[in-house]
Amino acid sequence: MRTGVQLDSVAALLDGTHENPFEILGPHQVEKEGRRALAIRAFLPEATQAWVVHPAHDRTSPMRRIHPAGVYEALCPELEVQGGSTYQLQVADRRGEISIMHDPYSFQPLLTNYDLHLLGEGKHWHAYDKLGAQLRSVDGVEGVNFSVWAPNARGVSLVGDFNGWDGRSHPMRKQIPGGIWELFVPSLKPGEIYKFRITSNDGVVDKFDPYGFASELPPRTGSVVADLKCHQWNDSEWLEQRAGTNPLERPISIYEVHLGSWRQSSDGPHGWMNYRDLAHQLGEYCVQMGYTHIELLPVSEHPYSGSWGYQTVGYFSPTSRHGSPEDFMYFVEHLHQQGVGVIIDWVPAHFPRDAHGLRRFDGSPLYEHADPRQGEHPDWGTMIFNYGRHEVRNFLLSNALFWIDKYHIDGLRVDAVASMLYLDYSREDGQWIPNEYGGRENLDAVSLLKEFNEQLHWKFPGVLTIAEESTAYAGVSRPTNSGGLGFSLKWNMGWMNDTLRYMRHEPIHRGHHHSELSFSLVYAFSENFTLPLSHDEVVHGKGSLLEQMPGDLWQRYANLRLLYSYMWTHPGKKLLFMGSEFGQWNEWDHDTSLQWDLLKWNSHRGLQKLVTDLNSLYQREPALYEVDFESHGFEWIDCDNYGDSVFSYVRKAKNAQDLLVVACNFTPVVRHHVRLGVPRAAWYQEVFNSDSEYYGGSNVGNHAGLGVAEVESHGRPHSIEVSLPPLASVVFKPQEG
Repeated sequence: MRTGVQLDSVAALLDGTHENPFEILGPHQVEKEGRRALAIRAFLPEATQAWVVHPAHDRTSPMRRIHPAGVYEALCPELEVQGGSTYQLQVADRRGEISIMHDPYSFQPLLTNYDLHLLGEGKHWHAYDKLGAQLRSVDGVEGVNFSVWAPNARGVSLVGDFNGWDGRSHPMRKQIPGGIWELFVPSLKPGEIYKFRITSNDGVVDKFDPYGFASELPPRTGSVVADLKCHQWNDSEWLEQRAGTNPLERPISIYEVHLGSWRQSSDGPHGWMNYRDLAHQLGEYCVQMGYTHIELLPVSEHPYSGSWGYQTVGYFSPTSRHGSPEDFMYFVEHLHQQGVGVIIDWVPAHFPRDAHGLRRFDGSPLYEHADPRQGEHPDWGTMIFNYGRHEVRNFLLSNALFWIDKYHIDGLRVDAVASMLYLDYSREDGQWIPNEYGGRENLDAVSLLKEFNEQLHWKFPGVLTIAEESTAYAGVSRPTNSGGLGFSLKWNMGWMNDTLRYMRHEPIHRGHHHSELSFSLVYAFSENFTLPLSHDEVVHGKGSLLEQMPGDLWQRYANLRLLYSYMWTHPGKKLLFMGSEFGQWNEWDHDTSLQWDLLKWNSHRGLQKLVTDLNSLYQREPALYEVDFESHGFEWIDCDNYGDSVFSYVRKAKNAQDLLVVACNFTPVVRHHVRLGVPRAAWYQEVFNSDSEYYGGSNVGNHAGLGVAEVESHGRPHSIEVSLPPLASVVFKPQEG
């Protein structure tokens, strides 16, 4: 073996395009004068002198500069190649400061051939335990192992505060054929800021770590080394209960929240509260209101607050706006201890164009399609993932598992599923490419979503997957083995659109639109539906829900109380966006806090109390949740009374004798002596009335309850005669004996 170093290798090292700097740097066995020796080389461009320190021998060996750019070498005959713990480098810089460090180029890679094989196949479900910035100890030397997938890069270097953002200091080694670049940097600790400096045919750019666990506070864009094992979890009882429960047969009432504007603080930047403070305040509020779950608009890191989190860059990083990863772990754990599940929005449909993000990550269309007809979103100006590429699928699937594994999340609501399913989504003829069979379905995306649901439900029983899907695609919430996509639940966008359109009509005109409300029961059991009144319904000029209601001030509140009462008694799980529960007047603004001061008014407190009592009724009555997705859990009493705009129906539990009778009057006219056919003879107690004065209503109702009469009505031998309050819903429960 020779001591010389090839000049072309040094040139590649200097310009950041060497695929394996370990060929030059670190320890190498050589021969000198017929004797074996160890040549230790280091690239130290800012050094004036350097030495190899031999801790085992209590001595140093001076290094000589073998290239004017700063390549140093020392021949050390007494050392053996045993890893980086056998020697250190001592370096004097131009300021005369001396530092001692372990040599990054003396450590073997973390990734094994098996890891590389699984990553190439797209089957490395725990890729987040290997890629990115992994805390690691090698022979007692603590440090961080960095790895990044960039197969088409000419060179990759690690840059950060620890090396003065000098791309010459830490060039990485490319693992062939996988295209993953890797380097272990001794002595680095959590909190270090870093990026990957990518050299490609496009030039040189610093990129955020796709698998990074933490990030700088926007608008800064660096990744941050984080320890995800530092939190001692105390929610094992919750997780065990979750795994042993079928959530579809339980009440699910979801409070949808944007953390940045739910409530704000004068302490944090831009009013952002810390995850820990939010945990206590949100947890207490959800318990008070009776919600079973919260759903967070995306918490993954996003550079632009105005995207609400839906233009994600840091898929593995909870946004630093509200604190650290451990702070977010505390948030989830505290909610669990309060009996509240945590769902987060997950965005695999697209990603933004930000220069530090995934777009053209290694100088090529790596995560996205090359053809804009497949790789660019015309509506949102974003990029579309290449779902057919194994490494991209691995990235997305392992990310979904990551949030459940590392943060104990209870469910993922998948955003914009319709845009994933169809190649022609929001495109004109000629702007899209058909699939291999000439169809419009995105077969790779369909395959990905099926695998996503299979893996999550297999590995984490009891976890919810929820699709925001607005088309008639069949089987979104049906098992994959019967041809479905495998989601637990699907947002019922048809119900939402029809119901809000109906409610916006003046009551005098509602009789002409009766079918807009009754139509939802035609398809209510074709999927496992969630009824959503989400953030999308109170933005972009739509106004708040209260503002969308017709009539004078009293009627607006009454209409909203009626809407919620109808929603909570209709088949399907429930979701309501923050602020709507107390009648926020302003359209939602992500930059400002909710209008909590409105609660000084009885009208808003009454609406809030109504939602609290609806949640209580919902959780108390199995008839409202046990049989949400099968037709035998619902019966119409009368869906044809368009003249009075009255709807009446029965909800049933698994035990069909456990039932509720619901009647809704969608006009401001009090209707006395309304006869309703009921399932059996009993005393019918009024258990809920949205017109109660307690909620701000006129207090018309059936306060003592109603006895049954043997008078045929609606095809039933027994009936009750009820008073229907104006713009209100009443609920009756048969009492035996």
